[in-house]
Order: sequence, then C-alpha cells, then structure tokens
Amino acid sequence: MAGSNSSNSSQMAVPQAKEAMNRFKQEVASEIGVPLKEGYNGDLTSAQAGSIGGEMVKKMIMKQEQQMSGK
Repeated sequence: MAGSNSSNSSQMAVPQAKEAMNRFKQEVASEIGVPLKEGYNGDLTSAQAGSIGGEMVKKMIMKQEQQMSGK
C-alpha cells in the first residue's frame, strides 16, 4: 500500500480500535476452539493462527455486506 509504514505490519489504521480488535480475536478463537491466550502465542500452529485471522476476515466481510444491503 502506498504511503504505509511497512516496518510495522501490525500497526493499526485506527489505533483506538486495538482493544476492540483484541476482544474480537479472542471471541473468534474461542468460537473455533483455538487456545488463544493473552500475550505470547508462539505455541500455536500456523493453521491455528491462520484460522483465527481467516474467520475474523470472514465475519468482517459478512458484517459489511449486511450493512451495504441495508439489513
């Protein structure tokens, strides 16, 4: 992305949303049975970590589609 800071890939566009995103991540991990904990999670497999992110994206897309359709 042009003009983005590539040195920190975890930098959020809206820093105030960080806590909400962390809660969302915990909620999704719990729903799909991934043992996510606060702090270090280096013991998760790539598949587990990817499934959390994938499910988060899926839910965000569904939410946006609902908003766009007026539901």
